[in-house]
Amino acid sequence: MDNHSLLSLTVALLGFLSPCLTRLTPRVSFPMGSPGRHLTHFSSHDVSNTTTLLLSEDGDMLYVGARDAVLALDVSHKDAIILRSKLDWSPSEKDLEQCSMKGKKMADCPNFIRVLQFLNTTHIYGCGTFAFSPRCTYINSETLTMSLKPDEGRGRCPYDPYQRNTAIIVDGELYTGTVADYRGNRPVISRHLSEGRRVDLKLDDTLGWLEDPTFISSSVIPDEEKIYFFFSEVGREYDFIDKFIVSRVSQICMSDVGGQRTLQRRWTTFAKAQLLCQADNELPYNVIQDIDTLPPAEGAPADDTLFYGIFTSQWSVNSGRSAVCSFRLTDIKSVFSGNYKVLNRDTLQWSTRVQEKVANPGECGLHNASDNALRFVKENFLADDSVRPVGRSLTMVSAEHNYSHLTVQRVQAANNRDYTVLFLLTESGYMHKAVLLQSGAHIIEEVQVFEQPQPIKSLKLSIPKGMLYVGTSDGVVRVPTANCSFYWTCPQCVLARDPFCGWDPASRACVAASNTQTSLGQDIDRGNVEEACNSVSLTHRARFGPNKLPAASCPAGELVSVSLNEVVRLQCPAASRLSQQLWERPNSRLSPDLYLHLEDGSLSFVATPTTLGHYLCLSTENGYQQTMAIYQVKQKSSPVAQTPTSYTRPPARPKPTTQAEARPGSGLHTSVGPKRTETRQGKTEPTLSSRDTQVTTRQLGRNLTLWTEESGQNDSGFRDGEPLLSARAPSYLKELVVVSVLLVLCLSLLITMLLYVIRQRCRSRTAPQAGTPTSDSDRRTPVEQEALRGNQFLSKRNGQAPRSGQASGLVCNGALTGSNGHLPNTPI
Repeated sequence: MDNHSLLSLTVALLGFLSPCLTRLTPRVSFPMGSPGRHLTHFSSHDVSNTTTLLLSEDGDMLYVGARDAVLALDVSHKDAIILRSKLDWSPSEKDLEQCSMKGKKMADCPNFIRVLQFLNTTHIYGCGTFAFSPRCTYINSETLTMSLKPDEGRGRCPYDPYQRNTAIIVDGELYTGTVADYRGNRPVISRHLSEGRRVDLKLDDTLGWLEDPTFISSSVIPDEEKIYFFFSEVGREYDFIDKFIVSRVSQICMSDVGGQRTLQRRWTTFAKAQLLCQADNELPYNVIQDIDTLPPAEGAPADDTLFYGIFTSQWSVNSGRSAVCSFRLTDIKSVFSGNYKVLNRDTLQWSTRVQEKVANPGECGLHNASDNALRFVKENFLADDSVRPVGRSLTMVSAEHNYSHLTVQRVQAANNRDYTVLFLLTESGYMHKAVLLQSGAHIIEEVQVFEQPQPIKSLKLSIPKGMLYVGTSDGVVRVPTANCSFYWTCPQCVLARDPFCGWDPASRACVAASNTQTSLGQDIDRGNVEEACNSVSLTHRARFGPNKLPAASCPAGELVSVSLNEVVRLQCPAASRLSQQLWERPNSRLSPDLYLHLEDGSLSFVATPTTLGHYLCLSTENGYQQTMAIYQVKQKSSPVAQTPTSYTRPPARPKPTTQAEARPGSGLHTSVGPKRTETRQGKTEPTLSSRDTQVTTRQLGRNLTLWTEESGQNDSGFRDGEPLLSARAPSYLKELVVVSVLLVLCLSLLITMLLYVIRQRCRSRTAPQAGTPTSDSDRRTPVEQEALRGNQFLSKRNGQAPRSGQASGLVCNGALTGSNGHLPNTPI
């Protein structure tokens, strides 16, 4: 069996061993323009490709690198993003012409700003692609003007606007990961802007240091005096498959100044290792998409620094899935301090063999080492071991969403415990806010950031301002990290399990959590409403059951007037996407033979005397129940059909019956309460509102349309002390009498018509034929006529019935006949 067959078999086996993924469903979803989630957009007709973001330290100014321009946006206002100044930086016509002559599209020849970093307190260092001839310049951050003439940016900025790069400035020196040639074949990790005795450094051009990398991010660890680069590349150590992609972390020391003879002006501290985002018995998620650094908590050592990354897989088994893995700095350092693979320069094959260590690759201070030691680190730069994720497991994995960018924040909850919150952006234009718990990731909310899916290029988090900035090709969007005012009841605030929010019993509002508030209702780990809200009088205690609920405590609910044998469909608003709807009736069981529970949570049934009455919709989430809707299904009191009117119900915002007041500005749920009806001359007319619903159901091949109406008061409601099931059944005595009378009349009319039809048929048969009786009567003599009458008289008198064919007055074939076929005998 060759290596390729072995690999295919391994992939197949691991695919079968992969466990079923738990579906990660956002608890609340906010579509574009939802009033429950306020977003601020910035866009301009003459500004595009706003893909590079740089946020000031105080969070009041956002610098944006766009196409042919650098923008300064004032983001200190709550409801607006204001353009303060704009620096135009575009290539000349000659530069564009030369770019086109190189065979590039004119759409790719403008100056795309790809590097924006604070050089000091007064200046920004920026670089752009500049018509496939990179340029860099110094920009005054106050006036947004160029301080010096732009200089060459090779090795600092990519040539191609579609190539990913990374850049970071530390102590006035620029560290970059990009490509250093026009064709994109020379990837480099380099240092620029060095001063004094320090010199600019880059990687050695020897084959194997980097293999077709895609740079993702870079991060500085001040206590370590090291900078870490994250990228993906072709893993040459896996020689049994072509183009096998691996994710890497590499390091360099900021104190490195290169070797004296060997590795002059080259890194002597470069080392790289594989990042392995993989769970046990599963295929690895081997392609890194984005990564962010979470500094250690206050007072914790630097080794507790965490790196959270998004990974995808090149295997078809994991196609369409995104995984999040976290890596601890102490594990990365441990891998770099271990053994290293050996590269055979003749065969370009990696091997692992125990050898004498001449030097420790990746160790700072090697610039003073011997040539023999520098040659050792030059050929041994790939760590033998891989960096495993924290807990040797995936932080979270999603089979429904392809995540492209993330940022991470540590949040202190009301119980003074720290929680990690991830902000993840999907390729379809949604932002997911997830909190990491011991039981797994919990997605608090989903916010649609862009109406049309588009590639997202940059993501910046302002922790002091509590804002998230997203940069794309069309503009910049600002998203608040917290949305506490949306949860307008204590149960909803607790069930959200948002570390940013807690329920304040004094103001009866869900407010932002802070260290000064210790009495906030909050339970991030379990979401226990009972304990967090001290809910003694919550309605989920008052459940329907025998001797549990007096009739007086049951509100009239929403009135639904129906006719018998009509199909009824009762809607039930969901408290969240994680809740389950449950229907109940007072002291009655919902038999599956009579009721149909639909997928959207609604209840459908046929209106009969048995199914009339009250219905309650209950929402259950995390062990907590609340009443979402109450309906009273009642037979129509008037036989006059109501005029149908088409109207639809907007997305409902359920309000639990435990709260007496509603808070404005929530936007997602709608209060389910009774509506009033207007009565005019004994006829009830529903007052139409946005909560009325038209329900169309198909039954026995016919479309039945039911219009529901709502009433605030029910005239025939339950009396105090009367059990709920003691509602009197309607009397049909009068209707029975009326139907019986009508039935008798109909039968009488039917019999009369039948007799009339029979009589008419007999007369038509006994009537003389046209012309015959008249002519015969005219030919008889008076004596014959008298004799004929006398014969008939004698027949009747003797009690004899006339026979067929005799002279009895019957007409047969249009002639009177006797026994001999002639006239009957007459007395002489």
